Amino acid sequence: MKSGFIAIVGRPNAGKSTLLNAIMNQKLAIISPKPQTTRNNIQGILTTEDAQMVFIDTPGIHKPHHELGRTLNKSAFSSLAGVDLVYYMVDASVPFGSGEEFVLNNLKEKQLPIFLILNKVDLLSKEALMKLLIEWQGRLDCKEIFSVSALKHDNIHELLEVSKNYLNEGPKYFPDDMICDHDEDFMITELIREKVLYKTEEEIPHSVAVVLEKKVNKQSSVVINALIIVERPSQKGILIGKQGSMIKDIGIDSRRDLELILGKKVYLELYVRVERDWRNRASKLQQFGIREMDEDDE
Repeated sequence: MKSGFIAIVGRPNAGKSTLLNAIMNQKLAIISPKPQTTRNNIQGILTTEDAQMVFIDTPGIHKPHHELGRTLNKSAFSSLAGVDLVYYMVDASVPFGSGEEFVLNNLKEKQLPIFLILNKVDLLSKEALMKLLIEWQGRLDCKEIFSVSALKHDNIHELLEVSKNYLNEGPKYFPDDMICDHDEDFMITELIREKVLYKTEEEIPHSVAVVLEKKVNKQSSVVINALIIVERPSQKGILIGKQGSMIKDIGIDSRRDLELILGKKVYLELYVRVERDWRNRASKLQQFGIREMDEDDE
């Protein structure tokens, strides 16, 4: 049996989490149009008859402005330690710039086998795609280049089949029925945060963390109390909304998806609390589940 670890890295909004969900054919990682949606490395475990591939979805690599950003970058790069293959994900619809060059130069230093994944190619003409392929062949010496649409699941099967050829014979690292390295509590808080990201604009999505305060499992239902953390009182006001309209909408959308995932009736209570400048406080990052990974963690 082939087995190994594959890191998915790239700029914010390149489609890394969408690719992981497409590979696993179910939702493991939250997605949104907002940059830096992913804050923790998430492992999706795909076990087939002839292989076990462990995919590591990582935070988008970017120029950091807070301790949170520095932590996310370190987590993304630390995920490369000990992996067998790297999927370097690029948004094909966005022109090459200094941010992409920063990611590219860091990857070159790692000297790992790399697949270049050009995502969102459904937004390009054939001529534009051919030009892009030629440009990237001049920038990066990679093992394979794949043009995909992660959102539409285009070319995903071919990507997986070729990836197996780059893995060694090895053991299963996880049980057959395990599909993710994170527990149910993590998935609950992430799903609530996803709804906040979709409902809010400007600085609020980046200033939000979600903490699970209480979860009581019953036979046919689950009671969940969750705390939404923001940095300023004005953000709290926006999240609550006029006569509680915003927090009510977030709760309705979260409850609907949680019931699908948990398979039970969900009773959800959401609260909002201000923690000033939490993104620059390492103790708060750890408290809110955003852990800085070192290479020894891999």
